[in-house]
Amino acid sequence: MPPIPDILSVRPTDELFLEVRVSIPHRRRPRRPQTPLSRLTLKVALLATPVLLISAVTVSCSQEDDGYRAAPAAPAGRASGPGLDNPVKKDIAMRLVSSAENSSLDWEAQYSYIEDIGDGRGYTAGVAGFCSGTGDMLDLVELYTERKPGNALARYLPALRKVDGSDSHRGLDPNYPRDWRKAAGDEEFREAQNDERDRVYFNPAVQRGKSDGLGVLGQFIYFDALVMHGDGDDSASFSSMRRKALAKAKSPAQGGSEKTYLNAFLDSRVWAMKQEAAHEDTSRVDTAQRVFVRQGNFALNTPLSWKVYGDSYHLD
Repeated sequence: MPPIPDILSVRPTDELFLEVRVSIPHRRRPRRPQTPLSRLTLKVALLATPVLLISAVTVSCSQEDDGYRAAPAAPAGRASGPGLDNPVKKDIAMRLVSSAENSSLDWEAQYSYIEDIGDGRGYTAGVAGFCSGTGDMLDLVELYTERKPGNALARYLPALRKVDGSDSHRGLDPNYPRDWRKAAGDEEFREAQNDERDRVYFNPAVQRGKSDGLGVLGQFIYFDALVMHGDGDDSASFSSMRRKALAKAKSPAQGGSEKTYLNAFLDSRVWAMKQEAAHEDTSRVDTAQRVFVRQGNFALNTPLSWKVYGDSYHLD
């Protein structure tokens, strides 16, 4: 079972939302299917299917882990036209995420990024903010080790399994950050980061966005929410945000206004962010995503101008 959130205050904030302050890691990912070789070691009875870096293939992950699950599978996409999985649009999405996560548009420089940002999730690292305390960093290093046994991070697997679900660095310090940066120079590790990002965050966001009738912007908004919050049953998860949005507005697939629905989703996203001190700055929504929604730029076409944490960014 996952840890039970600390409830510091409970008060109705509106007709739908209940305020619950969460002080422990709540972002949890679906466990990555393992190859038969790893199954012998880890006793996991699933097969892995490699995911390409740029792919229009979506992934359905229905297995549960400690009560948390992947973004739900959806019917074939209802939205027409290019999606966020278009290579150009995907690059734009990664630059937008990097501006919020790393204060840089150079997302490809983030493979080597690693630090403890004090959010209760241990080390945060790589192009999708993989965390030692939430399971996805463990999955990544397991995948990398399957593909390249004896890599610089393989020896940390026992420690990563022990610290999963906590902010502990036990067994990782002092050399784990150094070895992570070393591994980032390996193309196989960078590919593993891309594949795990796509499996856990990107592909489910695109799949669900298309099924809801959303254009590229809406798919990106889903992707950014999954990167920060993950999915699960808790009130700050992606699925919870989506349920709250659908309670207030119809999705385009239901015949609703795309602008109205996206604003309803962003309302629920802002509420979720404010439940955690580390995410109380909502500028990645207020002065970035809402700007694009107000402009009606549902195809996420350039040029784009936005602000995050007071810093200005522009893409031509």
